[in-house]
Amino acid sequence: MGLFLIACEKVIDVNLDTSEPRLVIDASIDWIKNTSGNRQKIILSTTTGYYNSDFPSVSGASIVITNSANTAFNFVENPGTGEYICNNFLPVIGESYTLAISLNGEIYKSTETLIGAPEIEGNIVQNNNGGISGDEIEITYYYQDNITEKNYYIFSNKNPHIAFPQYKVKDDENNNGGLNPVYYSDKDLAAGDVVNIKLIAVSKRYYDYFRKILNASGSDSSPFSTTPTSVNGNISNSTNSANAPLGYFRLSEVDTKDYTIQ
Repeated sequence: MGLFLIACEKVIDVNLDTSEPRLVIDASIDWIKNTSGNRQKIILSTTTGYYNSDFPSVSGASIVITNSANTAFNFVENPGTGEYICNNFLPVIGESYTLAISLNGEIYKSTETLIGAPEIEGNIVQNNNGGISGDEIEITYYYQDNITEKNYYIFSNKNPHIAFPQYKVKDDENNNGGLNPVYYSDKDLAAGDVVNIKLIAVSKRYYDYFRKILNASGSDSSPFSTTPTSVNGNISNSTNSANAPLGYFRLSEVDTKDYTIQ
């Protein structure tokens, strides 16, 4: 007599409490080296349900950034997209900027300084026996840290096999003023693949904020591909403090290079 086991699967829907949508402000001003930096973008959206991968865009806001000379840079929405564009922004390292967003009778504000970044050195090294297990293609690139400053960095690495950049964070506590290496490997890398590398200089506060975002996402591959967690940013609601937004106002110089796997 034979014994037959039949596996049964049942889909279980979990009812999760849904809180009121909160405004999400992506105000990352990136000044790519050797460009004017005039064109910048700010994105407004809201939080959404756990099972929803789309974030509703927010239209109808008035957005302006002013510098210390009170020069105003207006961000105008591409209609219906929640993307607000400025074509005449003037980036200056060390300059202080204030963000002001007016939306539905409430004002959101933040002030930050634009931080300069070192260059990615040209001597990128490839190792075909790299990675933790020694069977991945690994590249090593370098940057010269400024010994006169306390510095904080985010490294973005993007290859054709992944949907989002992979991130690392680092400060200069253990190698202030040194020529610092950054290691990157991926199991799917192959000859001919182009890896886009970005070095982003950030403040200590943003460094701490971004580390919390990475930890909350459970991965360094895409911290913004899931519903944003309640990690406090640096933007306040000056009209209604109980309705604080998510997101951050950051201004960074960025160096970027493309490396083709050999």
